[in-house]
Amino acid sequence: MAITATQVKELREITWVWMMECKDALTITGWDMEKAMEELRKKGLSKAAKKADRETSEWYIKIEYKNNKCYVLALTCETDFLAKSEWFQKLVSRLMDMLKLGKSLEEMEQTKNESVLELGENMIIKVAKVIEWNKIESYVHSNGKLAAVVVSKNPDTDSEKLRQVAMHVTATNPEFLATSDISVESVEKEKAIQMEIMKNDPKMVGKPEKVLENILIWKLNKFKDDISLLEQAFVINPDLKVKQFIWEDTLEAFYRFSI
Repeated sequence: MAITATQVKELREITWVWMMECKDALTITGWDMEKAMEELRKKGLSKAAKKADRETSEWYIKIEYKNNKCYVLALTCETDFLAKSEWFQKLVSRLMDMLKLGKSLEEMEQTKNESVLELGENMIIKVAKVIEWNKIESYVHSNGKLAAVVVSKNPDTDSEKLRQVAMHVTATNPEFLATSDISVESVEKEKAIQMEIMKNDPKMVGKPEKVLENILIWKLNKFKDDISLLEQAFVINPDLKVKQFIWEDTLEAFYRFSI
């Protein structure tokens, strides 16, 4: 009987061994899952499975550019000691090189899993992303655990301004680019919450209906502004909104990466 991709995926999730080894084990054992796991244990590969459920709270983000593309690689590990080591930095660089060469995530996982077996500490590739647009800038915090990428529609956009907007994104964590991107469902959910808050607020008792409506409108507008990048007060100069610092039709998208 032919091995299915589902079986291979299931065995990988159980053992945390790379896909090709899982496929080979299933082939050798006649697609018997239990026997395949035994086969992997015989090879010493299932050691990674014991590490797979360990929490990986430390990580490092690396961003590089090549051929008008932005490459983002984030690797997590268990300890701060490893995250700051030269060995870990070299592994991140090696995985980044693979990403830039167009290698598949499976190939990158295999390289990473070899290191897991060698080092005895769980590691997870959290981000392996390629972004391509007219103009891209990024910011990585000095601790390597927080980063952002902003994308401009205009290739002539000032790079330093874009980088500062990326820094802003790491600090404020906006959810949307513009208020127009917020779903009706999200606004309605917030409206219900604010109405309940007002209902239970003694200060609101006895206020005219029109006043309550205006307060609710103000609260909803503030909610939308607070979660929209373009409407937020710019962290470097709070007297300006982001859309005033950089023309609002300039930005195409943004990405934020954090622990």
